[in-house]
Amino acid sequence: MLCAAWPHVRSDLASTRRDAAAFLGNLEGVYGAKSRQSWVQRWTDIADAHCLVGDLDVEKGAFDEAAEAWLCALTAFEVARRLVDEDDPQSGNVSAKVEAGIQRFGSLERKVERVQLACDDTAEFLAYYLPAGRSHLPTPAVVCISSEEETGVTLLGRLLPVVVGRGISVLAVSHDDLSNHWRDQANFLLSCCLDYLSGRPDVDAARIGVSGEGLSAVLATDFVLSDRRVAAAVCDAGLWNWARTLASVAWIARTADEIDEAVPSAHRSRLVRQMKCPVLVVAGGRGIVSATEAIKLQAECEVARIDLELAMPQMARTPVGDIENFVTSDDCIFGWLEHKLARSSVR
Repeated sequence: MLCAAWPHVRSDLASTRRDAAAFLGNLEGVYGAKSRQSWVQRWTDIADAHCLVGDLDVEKGAFDEAAEAWLCALTAFEVARRLVDEDDPQSGNVSAKVEAGIQRFGSLERKVERVQLACDDTAEFLAYYLPAGRSHLPTPAVVCISSEEETGVTLLGRLLPVVVGRGISVLAVSHDDLSNHWRDQANFLLSCCLDYLSGRPDVDAARIGVSGEGLSAVLATDFVLSDRRVAAAVCDAGLWNWARTLASVAWIARTADEIDEAVPSAHRSRLVRQMKCPVLVVAGGRGIVSATEAIKLQAECEVARIDLELAMPQMARTPVGDIENFVTSDDCIFGWLEHKLARSSVR
């Protein structure tokens, strides 16, 4: 099967990510050409071929080329993971290969560190730290919280290819490690993450951001409001709780449309007005807020001169559900973080 994958093995990460983005962008058109399992196998074979190239590069002492090959493999594995059904035996196989790919990459000079964060006598959890690289100066860093559907390892495997070369360090944490606590406790755990990053000599403590996906976007919002050290945030800006409030009131009053129109716009943006850093809201796709509400909030923030931007992931509708073009989404999110943390805009 690997022989068929060789024509798709490109020599650089940028080409691999372009190919993956193009495939996901045209997924609606090509999905029916093969079975779901066939596409999963194809992208797994492409990833395996990249791993083989990386292993051969290591034998030749070409470590930079090996690292790039393994990052290409992680991108291809993530495409396969998006396509595979959770109940399919291939799912566990792909996840195991993602972890093996991270270990391969981490075996080189730029190591991925497993960090056991102990906040107090009762709270301890595992995180994964990727340093920004070979810079001699402190660099920005981002605490990345996985979605409720991802582990910290899975998140790291997806993010490694997009953060490499951006000059940003990443601390990846699992949603489950935070969501099992009360809100104040979750904020305390995230503050411990900031404490850890601030204490590292390779991190600029004034340029630390936070990024939450799925329900973790709510955790990120709560954290930004509780810890003013955050310099940029990818979060829901309070829209999920706002939608729940509207739904509850509408259910009681049985007048959803009237209530929505009657609510002052300032109330919708109440939480984001309390934030002291730039905000990016992801609507649709991995986001948990509706595009309609996010667009309203962005318009209100523009009038109020609040630094809030909106990202809407490209989605493909398939017989098994919507599949997000994670390549373009991640590039958008980390491009925004790179820009905002470069100048550390604080309102």
